Amino acid sequence: MKIIDIKVAVIGDRPDDPDAFDTHCSPIVRIVTDAGIDGYGQVESSKPYLKPHILYYRDALVGMDPTDVERCMLRIRRRGSFKPWGASVSAIEMALWDVAGKAANLPVHKLLGGKVRDKVRVYNGNVRFPLRDQSPEAYAENMQMMKESPEGFTIIKQGVSYHSGMPNSVPNFAYSYDRVDDPSRGGFAGSRGLLTEQGLNHIIRCVEAMKKVTGESIGLALDCGPGWTIPDAIRFGRAMEPHNIMWIEDILTGDYVPWVNASAYREVTQATSTPVHTGEQIYLRHHFKELFEKQAVRVVGPDPADVGGLAELKWVAEYADLHGILMAPHGTLDGVIGLAGLVQVSATLPHNFIAFEYPVARPSWWYDIVDGLPDPIVKDGFIDVWDRPGLGVTFRVNEARKRLHASDKGFFD
Repeated sequence: MKIIDIKVAVIGDRPDDPDAFDTHCSPIVRIVTDAGIDGYGQVESSKPYLKPHILYYRDALVGMDPTDVERCMLRIRRRGSFKPWGASVSAIEMALWDVAGKAANLPVHKLLGGKVRDKVRVYNGNVRFPLRDQSPEAYAENMQMMKESPEGFTIIKQGVSYHSGMPNSVPNFAYSYDRVDDPSRGGFAGSRGLLTEQGLNHIIRCVEAMKKVTGESIGLALDCGPGWTIPDAIRFGRAMEPHNIMWIEDILTGDYVPWVNASAYREVTQATSTPVHTGEQIYLRHHFKELFEKQAVRVVGPDPADVGGLAELKWVAEYADLHGILMAPHGTLDGVIGLAGLVQVSATLPHNFIAFEYPVARPSWWYDIVDGLPDPIVKDGFIDVWDRPGLGVTFRVNEARKRLHASDKGFFD
């Protein structure tokens, strides 16, 4: 079997305008083979601009056997980088596993070593409801809505501080902070600065309000930044100790920050019993090594569509397990193919796996253009692991064609 083509289509909100990439436009990779077997991978929807970057790897792979996944990856892995640029390599890797599974008539989890678990726990991810404001009362109301969502989540994550609207809504929130507007990240990516006592206490009050709603029955995780200073992170971690928070995420770096400061994370981790989490922006296993060997964090959350793919995520999980570090993978947001990849690889991870961030397809018509997803997908906070070949999801081609941009009309040909 040989790869004869690699195609990319941006499936999004405005299929009639080839230049209009609205929100929730998902780049889809298709690996075409001479055996009539195709494989698909997906980049999260905030990165439609990666289409030409993915095609950059085409010439390196045409003529290769796609079932020799590692041999293919050795040709392209070194050409990726931290989020968002590793997404191109990662989506291709996911598609290679899809081909390999279909060729072997086996689910991808069998090729990655087989299932450790028959169902995987998820947390809310982008099942979110708009906050009416940034008050503790609004956070409590919002948490109640998430608690009542039909998925029955046992862990709920909420954004606070620099991963929320607080810096621009709460008076005297920080002494000074740099704000880098980035519409693709909700307008708060890059915010950074020392919190005032008023700002820190406001965050604590919001967490206390949420914990009154979740009680002991639902774990509460906090997406915090990045952008905190080390002293603020330590104060906050200690303040969270009575509340048994699941983790405080990306509090120093993360989310499009192209480096990891393991020594700084280690200082925070050693100062508090509240688990510290990072990793969604990291590309490749090499950049987790220092975090693990220095015991710099308690939880890591690589995204299979950013870290280098499914096998790369499993390698990180195994090495984390050797160091007593937990795994809560980031979700490939707004993508059902990314969801399928997460289900397959999470089924194979060691016992340090907690849960992965659940992606919801946006727009909802995504559910009308694919087959293979369970209905409902999430039951009581878990997804049952399916055993169909490859990633186990397939396009309804006639329906999917209607959602292609004009420039991508030949994607399924």
